[in-house]
Amino acid sequence: MEKIKKITSMQLFLPIVCLVAVLLINVITTPGFFKISINNGVLYGYIVDVVNRASELVILAVGMTLVTAASGGQDISVGAVMAVAGAVICQILSGGEVSVNQIANPIILAVIAGVIVAGICGAFNGFLVAKLNIQPMVATLILYTAGRGIAQLITKGQITYIRDESYQVIGGFIKGCPVPTPIFVAIIVVVITMVILKKTALGLYIESVGINGDASRLVGLNSTMIKFLTYVICGVLAGVAGWVASSRIYSADANNIGLNLEMDAILAVALGGNNLGGGKFSLAGSIIGAFTIQALTTTLYAMNVSGDQLPVYKAIVVVVIVVLQSPVFKKFMATQKARKAAAQGGGQ
Repeated sequence: MEKIKKITSMQLFLPIVCLVAVLLINVITTPGFFKISINNGVLYGYIVDVVNRASELVILAVGMTLVTAASGGQDISVGAVMAVAGAVICQILSGGEVSVNQIANPIILAVIAGVIVAGICGAFNGFLVAKLNIQPMVATLILYTAGRGIAQLITKGQITYIRDESYQVIGGFIKGCPVPTPIFVAIIVVVITMVILKKTALGLYIESVGINGDASRLVGLNSTMIKFLTYVICGVLAGVAGWVASSRIYSADANNIGLNLEMDAILAVALGGNNLGGGKFSLAGSIIGAFTIQALTTTLYAMNVSGDQLPVYKAIVVVVIVVLQSPVFKKFMATQKARKAAAQGGGQ
């Protein structure tokens, strides 16, 4: 009994249970869900598609986790920042043309420029939140609203197509490798972030600032700079996700790249057992949450739910999770547990 209690109290218990539950539903609704095949040297299957399509979400969830932990709020502009980064990259590669079959400039140059612009967007959000103390949801609402318009200005209102195969590798497959490239990009981002958090004190600083910013300042931590840094990191990672997304469709579609992914990223963080009010965080939990969201999306599509209706179901999940994490609900459950224990003790 003690072992069961210890397991259920672990932070990753609920995220893993949610993921397993969604996967079991998929097995019931789609018997061949775990079937994997190789056609033309490339892996195919529902589970491969889930992991592949979750790559951008995993990258965003990493940045969203750090922002949430440090500031106790969420960056709702990440989807729009993805679109901006994709627009910058494709515009440089196309040399200003609407559609090209060969890139006009080196890919590395375009990617660096796109990620830097995304980082600047993150710095803008960080300045508003950390320096001006604007509530994160309100501060990031600016780029959430204007970001796609900025992307449209960059591409002159057109969808910029890059039909060069060299650009499609990041969003597709490396020649001779059956595993989709976005999976490798997500793994690299996760590994680098975890190494930085483990080998430096950044992770501890973020948690300290998220728990109590005033106390952190008293012990010598620059809470303003730490919050600012998390938003910059979030912006940079949104730029990387925008690169993968634009490569996947070999174009810069300002209206659709990253559309509604900010909500999925927030939901992934919440599903990961992270407190949306800031403080201690678990990157592993957020990653599991991202895969859960993508598996849920696949399930809903398999059940013939239209793309327009998906946000409704996800919103319901967000509401349930937020309620379960609220101090009032936790206090209520603790009170009920204490009453039950007292009743059992009185009966004996």
